[in-house]
Amino acid sequence: MKRRHFTQATLLFTMGSWMKSGWAQSWPDKAIKWTLSQPPGSGPDNVARILSDRLAKLWGQAVVIDNKPGGQNTIGALAAARSAPDGSAFYFATTAALITNPLLFKNLPYDTSKDFVPVAFIARSPFAVLVKGDSNIANIDDLIARSKASAGKLSLGNEGPRTFSGMIARLFNARAGAGANLVAYANVGQGTTDLMGGHVDAMVADLASTAPLVRQGKLKILATTAAKRVAGWENVPALSEKLSGFDMVGWFAVVAPTGTPAAAIERSNRDINALLADKEVAERIAAIGPLVDSSMNVEAVGAFLRTEALRWQAITKEIGVLPE
Repeated sequence: MKRRHFTQATLLFTMGSWMKSGWAQSWPDKAIKWTLSQPPGSGPDNVARILSDRLAKLWGQAVVIDNKPGGQNTIGALAAARSAPDGSAFYFATTAALITNPLLFKNLPYDTSKDFVPVAFIARSPFAVLVKGDSNIANIDDLIARSKASAGKLSLGNEGPRTFSGMIARLFNARAGAGANLVAYANVGQGTTDLMGGHVDAMVADLASTAPLVRQGKLKILATTAAKRVAGWENVPALSEKLSGFDMVGWFAVVAPTGTPAAAIERSNRDINALLADKEVAERIAAIGPLVDSSMNVEAVGAFLRTEALRWQAITKEIGVLPE
């Protein structure tokens, strides 16, 4: 009797393992959807499309980009959280969506710790302090000096106090002892248009969105916000060279709705990392602005997200931003 029960249990375990293995080998068996909280043509969208095109060829299935911008990432994040956790839905997320929004808004319609599981880390996205191409503000020291000389007169554009660029601007003011007047814009496009038109003196924005304008000479970078100089922009000083310890870099990561099969998560992590390690892919993404990182397995991505959450708790306290 015991032997028969053991044999049946073994058979069931073997069948379950075979079915799981078979499912993993057949995944994906339908189109994959990547939800983004940003519009077409944005920095995150451009990066996501480079990867989705390659993954579609690798997987033999379409990888569809589903842009759902608005609501400071809440529209896209909520849509992704509500997607069926069947291995066909993923969220191409930013720092704001996963880390800072929970610290800034009391009533988010999604819960990052409960609604998502980590899949893959994509890239770090440096931000920059920019002026118009022909601005008479020579460098970051000049910007700080002018903002101190006449508090509230020099204007520094950003995307609002509860956005990544807005918090960078506030931290810059606090640590530099600057008195810049922080001017909020609905999006980077509006801000850079005003910057080029001379309606604002400087702006904090991500390199992924502004790099083309810098290369065209329409904008000039005074400093990047990373801990050290950014690859490809070595002639531009890091803000940390002026303000010790300043390290404010956004990033992109792929997560999935909680309950997504582990096999789909592991396969996605492995294949995305392989693409990021490809020199051509890395260079195409770096040309946009972000710097790829192909070193993180699923567990490392989870650990990174937890560390970032703690780091940003300290930053929001430092600049006095409370959840609303």
